[in-house]
Amino acid sequence: MKKGIHPESYRMVAFKDMSNGDIFLTRSCANAKDNLEVDGVKYPLIKLEISRTSHPFYTGKVKLVDTAGRIDKFKMKYAKFKKEETKTE
Repeated sequence: MKKGIHPESYRMVAFKDMSNGDIFLTRSCANAKDNLEVDGVKYPLIKLEISRTSHPFYTGKVKLVDTAGRIDKFKMKYAKFKKEETKTE
């Protein structure tokens, strides 16, 4: 492995799944804006939209999540490729 390419600033960080409230602790060097107290200890907080406890692949539950109208954006983007119906006389 190359020397000097890995960060030195690993610390314990709390990751919170915002869809179901699950919290887990792990070491990370990611920047965090918020803090969260877990068992009386303050940790930097990183908020997640989806994690292993809410992802359909791991839970076996199919759930459609349309955040910020992604389906509508897709339909608008590709609407120009839709074949127009021509009127026959």
